[in-house]
Amino acid sequence: MRRAFKTLISLVATTMFVCASFASAGIVAQTKQSSQLETPQGSPSPSPSPSVEEGRPLYGFQGVLVETLSGKVVASQLPDQQFNPASAVKLATSLIALRTLGPQHRFATGVWTDGLLDKSTGTITGNLYVSGRDPSFHYEHAVLLASELNRLGITKVTGDLIVAPSFTMNFSSSASRSGERLYDTLDSSLRYAEATRAWNYERTLLNDQTSLQTVPSIAVMGSVVVGPVSTGGKLLLTQKSSKLVDILKVLLCYSNNFMAERIGESLGGPEAVQRELVTLLGVSSDEIKLSSLSGVGVNRISPRVMMKIYRALRSELQKNGLSPTDILPVAGIDPGTLQERFKGPTWRGSVIAKTGTLVRTDGGASALVGQMRAANGEVLLFVILNQRGSVARFRENQDYLVMLIQNTRGGPKAFDYKPLTLMMQLSDTESTFGTADEYEPKKVESPKSKVQGQESKTLDFRL
Repeated sequence: MRRAFKTLISLVATTMFVCASFASAGIVAQTKQSSQLETPQGSPSPSPSPSVEEGRPLYGFQGVLVETLSGKVVASQLPDQQFNPASAVKLATSLIALRTLGPQHRFATGVWTDGLLDKSTGTITGNLYVSGRDPSFHYEHAVLLASELNRLGITKVTGDLIVAPSFTMNFSSSASRSGERLYDTLDSSLRYAEATRAWNYERTLLNDQTSLQTVPSIAVMGSVVVGPVSTGGKLLLTQKSSKLVDILKVLLCYSNNFMAERIGESLGGPEAVQRELVTLLGVSSDEIKLSSLSGVGVNRISPRVMMKIYRALRSELQKNGLSPTDILPVAGIDPGTLQERFKGPTWRGSVIAKTGTLVRTDGGASALVGQMRAANGEVLLFVILNQRGSVARFRENQDYLVMLIQNTRGGPKAFDYKPLTLMMQLSDTESTFGTADEYEPKKVESPKSKVQGQESKTLDFRL
């Protein structure tokens, strides 16, 4: 049963006051009016919106834009006012990453040596070098490196572990700290329990019983050094990350700032991404202001421009045979920022969106951008941006507004979606071995983590 959106907005306005110069601006709705509006049931806890009786005003600024897939405006409030979108900026980062790198792109980590291998002892007399820019490189990937080096007959390195300045691990921006963590993770006698748990969990998920029966280990006798790969270094192996589309799923579900900034570096940084967006979306340069690609700090985008970003992202995904669920969190199902929102049985799975949260910047900023599905089968795209107020209250009213809109169309309906454990999405790695004759791998292949034959092409990730 269709309900009136004007009645909807009247009810929302009763629970919400927008202060300062925005106080007189209301949400404009283009739907027919009726006399009753169903209240959402089975909503997240706490209640998605304060009741009229509570009379708790929602102070702050709000921008809203809701559209049908065809572009018809369902509701709007200050659609051209610029807000701080917080982590919703990651949608823009993801869009340009997909366009620039492609959804199948994999980040390479190279392992090199300037020494010689004594096959009788498994010892390399020389240094071990590790290079690459994989934003998802974590404990389990480091243990996998040890396992692959063991397959080459290597168990010990007499020299130093030298990591390139661009190398990072466990979401640490410090190459030095990342190198130290890699040093300890490679060596089973130094390995953190957390690293062992991550490795065992991943191998169990992959049903890789062969790897679980061994304990990979590389003992490096020297120290950790940050520096480039030696010009005379020989490539031992290349480990390639999961596909970009899978990395984006994890990044957006958990709103990982580090991963967003690392991918952004590969795109040229905020200024380059901003220029690309201006050209792609056909907007003026002053309509998008980016200081970061994770959403940290002061960024400025209006609801209308954010809607263009989201539509362009949907189009880019569709062009590659993908859907928003392939990279965005599905509310009430996927772990992370939307796990506890829209989680009631009726609402679970009916919203796909990116959140944004800055507790202090701009007096508190919150965002929810994505799409909802209604019982009548209709999919609506929405942008809700708030700032200068309580982030917790902003979230409550964002959820309430989305659910009220769904109820004007008969209630919610879940999107078709089969979730996959997020660690599985970062486990689809590929490895290739170098060309030096003295390093011949033993022919063992683990499921999912593919180990391929020798590779002779020139690789450009020494730094």
